[in-house]
Amino acid sequence: MTSTTLETWDFWADGRHDPAFNMAADEALLESSRERGRPLLRFYGWDCPAVSIGYVQRLDAAPAGFAVVRRPTGGGVVYHDHDFTYTVVVPAGHWLANLDRTQSYDRINQAVQAGLAELSCPADLADGDIPHSVDRLTMVCFQNPTKYDVLLNGVKIAGSAQRRTAHGLLHQGSIHFGGPLPYSRPRLAQALHRAFGAVLNIATTPFTPSAELRQDITRRRDAKYATREWNARR
Repeated sequence: MTSTTLETWDFWADGRHDPAFNMAADEALLESSRERGRPLLRFYGWDCPAVSIGYVQRLDAAPAGFAVVRRPTGGGVVYHDHDFTYTVVVPAGHWLANLDRTQSYDRINQAVQAGLAELSCPADLADGDIPHSVDRLTMVCFQNPTKYDVLLNGVKIAGSAQRRTAHGLLHQGSIHFGGPLPYSRPRLAQALHRAFGAVLNIATTPFTPSAELRQDITRRRDAKYATREWNARR
């Protein structure tokens, strides 16, 4: 399913931030999504080599030598050294939030697939699930494709994780080719931006966070995502 009329989404072309800020920003965007009243697409980066661990994972799943932050979403360990990260935030009641998990993954990852196709990268969407034998408390995200992840020659190059609350849907995604990106970040961002518009039938308007939102992000960063209490909770 896709909206039959052209929708307007907010688009935050964000910069590089520390790991705790990035997770705090996504949480703040989710919890303010109903007030904004429309979806938001965010592209952003990391200011240091980092890994994020899934909400239910153990802290010792993270490798040494990286800054570590626990995501508000599930999934496995994700390396943020050479990846391109994006977020989709959808308020409750929106058609995309009303889809089930696999359907929403499919729609969003079709946009990622289309963006890569524009760059002559012939990616496919996975059709299998993670085997039950995989330990989800310690698994590495890109070593374990699941349904509708993005694959290149059978290797996972884009994955994502979601959180659903009364506020709406948070979808956190990462594109990683196993080393430095084969495209410049601006070129990849441009292709993905166009693909989201084409696949989901949307137009975007530039988003600038308000002073109140920035204060909320800083508060969440300092009180939660930058604390050992949060990151070592399991």
